Amino acid sequence: MVLDDCGIMVACTPAVKELLGVEVRELIGRPFADLLAEPGEWLLPPGGPATLRHYGGQAVQVQLEVLSLSGDSQAFCLVWAVPASAAADREQDDALVRALFRQTEVGLALHDADLRIIRTNHPQDAVGPLARTGAGPVGVALDEVLVPADAGALVKQLRQVAETGKPMTNQVVRVRYQKAPEQERTISLSALRLEEREGRCTGVAVIFSDITDRQQAQRGLGLVRGAEKLLLGSLDIVRTAEGLAGVLVPEYADLAAVDLAEAALVGEEPGDFSLGAPLRRVAATARGGAWPAELLPVGASLRVREPESEFVYHRFALAVSDLSELRIALADDVEGRRRVLPDAAASLLMMPLQARGLLLGAAVLWRCAGRPHFDEDDAVLGTQIGSRAAISLDNARRYAREHRAAEALQRSLLPQAVVQMSAADTAGSYVPAGTTAGIGGTWFDVIPLSSCRVAFVVGDVAGHGVEAAAAMGRLRTAVQTLSDMDLPPEELLTHLDDLVIRLSAAEAAAPGPNRGQGTVLGSTCVYAVYDPITGVCTIASAGHPPPVLSIPGRPGAGFAAVRPGPPLGVGGLPFEPVELAMEPGALLAFCTGKLLAHGVDGTEERLRQLREQVEAAVQEDRSPTETGRTVLRHLLPEAPDHDVALLTARLHALPPDSTAIWKLPPDPQAVGRAREMVTAQLSAWQLEELTFTTELIASELVTNSIRYAGGPVGLRLIRDRALICEVSDPSQTQPRLRRARLTDEGGRGLFLIAQLSQRWGSRYTRHGKTIWTEQPLPTPGP
Repeated sequence: MVLDDCGIMVACTPAVKELLGVEVRELIGRPFADLLAEPGEWLLPPGGPATLRHYGGQAVQVQLEVLSLSGDSQAFCLVWAVPASAAADREQDDALVRALFRQTEVGLALHDADLRIIRTNHPQDAVGPLARTGAGPVGVALDEVLVPADAGALVKQLRQVAETGKPMTNQVVRVRYQKAPEQERTISLSALRLEEREGRCTGVAVIFSDITDRQQAQRGLGLVRGAEKLLLGSLDIVRTAEGLAGVLVPEYADLAAVDLAEAALVGEEPGDFSLGAPLRRVAATARGGAWPAELLPVGASLRVREPESEFVYHRFALAVSDLSELRIALADDVEGRRRVLPDAAASLLMMPLQARGLLLGAAVLWRCAGRPHFDEDDAVLGTQIGSRAAISLDNARRYAREHRAAEALQRSLLPQAVVQMSAADTAGSYVPAGTTAGIGGTWFDVIPLSSCRVAFVVGDVAGHGVEAAAAMGRLRTAVQTLSDMDLPPEELLTHLDDLVIRLSAAEAAAPGPNRGQGTVLGSTCVYAVYDPITGVCTIASAGHPPPVLSIPGRPGAGFAAVRPGPPLGVGGLPFEPVELAMEPGALLAFCTGKLLAHGVDGTEERLRQLREQVEAAVQEDRSPTETGRTVLRHLLPEAPDHDVALLTARLHALPPDSTAIWKLPPDPQAVGRAREMVTAQLSAWQLEELTFTTELIASELVTNSIRYAGGPVGLRLIRDRALICEVSDPSQTQPRLRRARLTDEGGRGLFLIAQLSQRWGSRYTRHGKTIWTEQPLPTPGP
């Protein structure tokens, strides 16, 4: 409202009707005092709250502002009446804007329609993404404040806000300022469109805050946690080093290499780094994917030439923010440059990898141009990352040592892989588990028996680690001892079962952390005896899969018809043997159950593959060694979770003319006939050199059998790699070697036999016993 010097209203805006419910024409010429709720003389209304009278009868609270007018015109003052609620809101808005522009903790910038800065709360000398420059307080373009590449990206985002009206909230951007282009800052940015009443865009308001320090702290914490997570990863020291390099690149560095002492790679404790200490680069990661050709690649060896000048080997991190001096110092040192100076690097950080007092090596990091250089804060953070990663590396080192010890013990207890004898050609394969937790007590054995026979053994001890390997050694020794007694397979497993029960009870009662674990309890074993003379293979199993059998001329291959008994030490059903007639060239494949259970194909599928490979080996006449390799290549494409064993045996038969068999009555005169038949047979074999000793052995054994066991008496000669003489009788009494006195008339027979033969012994049979001797064949002449 416009008032004259007498307080008469001479003009008014139409909004008076909305405020007081009266038309403008009704107010012109009337005193302003008539509008007051309490009438009275009014000369010049003061500014502030007032109560006006609404023509509807109620009172209206308003905020008055009075502006005096000067000049010769009739108008004396201008009165602005604003509803009290609207005035309060406007005051709050003004207070908010004033507060925003007065503080500097949160950045505020107003951009015009061309996205030029027209107002900001940052002081002119501030370093910020939207700080003013010397160009003046208004009309400053972003590329005058930011590096052009960063300014262009930000302008694109702000233009999208201006065009679409969709606000941008808490957008995190990384920018570099022209005042300090080498320092990258992290900014949290929000932007909204400014509009006139008609909706036309007048600019963009931007609220921002510098969160560089917070982001760096969070990133450092993330890196430290990433290094700690290596503890939950692989226990392979090389994979752990690769994981460390992956944690550091690209978040923390552009290039990262991990160099470890070669002693640590094999599980040993590295000593103090001294002149010539060997290291190996085990991991290298580049941000772009390609490792620089001028740097040492993965697998390269390097040596510490001057430990006193190598800061990292003094066990604290070193940040080199400028590599200029280092490039000059290493200008003539090709090896030194290949270790630490890539062409694109601008700064360097070396962090020691130290755990439990051992310095395992170092991690070397590089940042290229365009990223902030490493500084002392990075060195502190690098020390934290290195200490945590070093614990994971040392755990992997100690695990590798235990793995090597367990595997070495396991292999030392196994027999030679390839065995060739008259009865069979065999090839054994042992594949250790990829982890120490998987190494157990798997074993195989090929045991020569008397009379050209051979025993095949494959077993698996329950449990893992060094304890299981030691338990396997005990069981293998027990099997060899029992096999020397020439026991049938079922009886041998029965004795072995009793031994396992005793050992398990002793383990359960032993003090210490392994008390009650029972390492040998539940072990499995399959034992087979093959006789190349009769062609019969007798097999019995204690909870172990039977062998896969393939016979030439017969289609298909499958498990031998053996019913496995219970595992050792469990008790229950007896061990049932089965006798299978074999043909020359037949192939037996003994394996552990873990070989068939490994992988994702399923037991049936893996069994099918095993059958196919065994059948193909027979058809193609492959050697046992080649067969074993082919089977493992198909069934174990990668390191197994548990150690496995595979024993393949190609069976042979002795030629019929290599044996001579006679049956003698229990008559003393049969001793003479035995000598005559032995002499004739040795003459036919052209072994006359052994006639005297063999006659003496045969006559002595036949005499004892007739005298103490009765008859009938069996006599058999076998010509193999040695000359074998056997005498069988129905007695179950085992002969004993003793030394006769000078006055004794007898008792010298077995002593004489022991002196004449290379080996001798006896074994029980179903119908009695058999005493056998072996003599070496004479060496052929030139």
